[in-house]
Amino acid sequence: MNKIIIYMFLLGSLFTAQANDLPEATSECIWKNTAYEYFCDTCGCGGNGGSMGFGTGLNNNFIGLRYIGQKYRSRDGIFDNSPWINENFNTVQVWGKFPIGKRVLINALLPYHSHNRTFADNTEQTINGIGDATVLAYYNVLRQTPDSIISIKPKHALQIGGGLKLPTGNFDAANIEGSVNPSFQLGTGSWDYILAANYGITHRNWGLSAILNYTIKTENSKNYLFGNQWNAALNTYKTYYLSNSFSLTPQVGLGAEYFEENKEFNLAVPDTGGDVYFARIGIEANYNRYALGVSSMLPISQNLNAGKVEVKNRVSLYLNINI
Repeated sequence: MNKIIIYMFLLGSLFTAQANDLPEATSECIWKNTAYEYFCDTCGCGGNGGSMGFGTGLNNNFIGLRYIGQKYRSRDGIFDNSPWINENFNTVQVWGKFPIGKRVLINALLPYHSHNRTFADNTEQTINGIGDATVLAYYNVLRQTPDSIISIKPKHALQIGGGLKLPTGNFDAANIEGSVNPSFQLGTGSWDYILAANYGITHRNWGLSAILNYTIKTENSKNYLFGNQWNAALNTYKTYYLSNSFSLTPQVGLGAEYFEENKEFNLAVPDTGGDVYFARIGIEANYNRYALGVSSMLPISQNLNAGKVEVKNRVSLYLNINI
């Protein structure tokens, strides 16, 4: 935890040191899809379909498609010398954010998964299908108010909310037997509850965002309970306006995920839970109402399932239309 605090402090210092650069466009163009971060539900991301992803642009509404690719390796067994297997999680999401009145926003996403893994004997397992849908409602405690001139003072935005993850994805009990990665699933099979907060600050063409989510899991019909989960992220970015209709926004950030241990029949499941910290880099191109982005996350520290599950990398590609 001390590592992630130090990294976040350094990022914040970078933002503060550079925030005096002059922009080339009005403040109403500053806050685009630049704060987005994608989070996983359960180690291996099978439960929520690879992403929370409710940090995209605190002040813009959109609908879009996003692809998330994730690579893991897991021990095929409970012993320290059990062979490693490679796991690939591929997710395509329909996602969006829509206003209800002036203060309330609705976030929603529906994922489709195609996951596969290769065992030590070169046999393969593949699962495909709809994942768990998620719906969140946010209340704008602080709103950035667009204007036609460059604002001298920084602008703040704060959203708090909560919602549900619905058990629309299939949970296969066979996939939790004989493997230390029970998250090789299309869904958790449970109704889960989410608490969330997003904070953002923009100054001229610089921005900084912080995201915090907590997911409360419930036991599914197979008497399996995935552990509750914390997600946190800090992102900083700068927008370069190349014309009145086109801009580029490089982004750099940090992410953290913490998982409590799983339970089956109310008993703790060995070698589950843990934490992972990520470094993230990405870039987004905006043309009028369209936003095209690519991002990569690499682990900088991790201890998942007592070291028996390892995150290799995550990549994301998305196309959004602002509405």
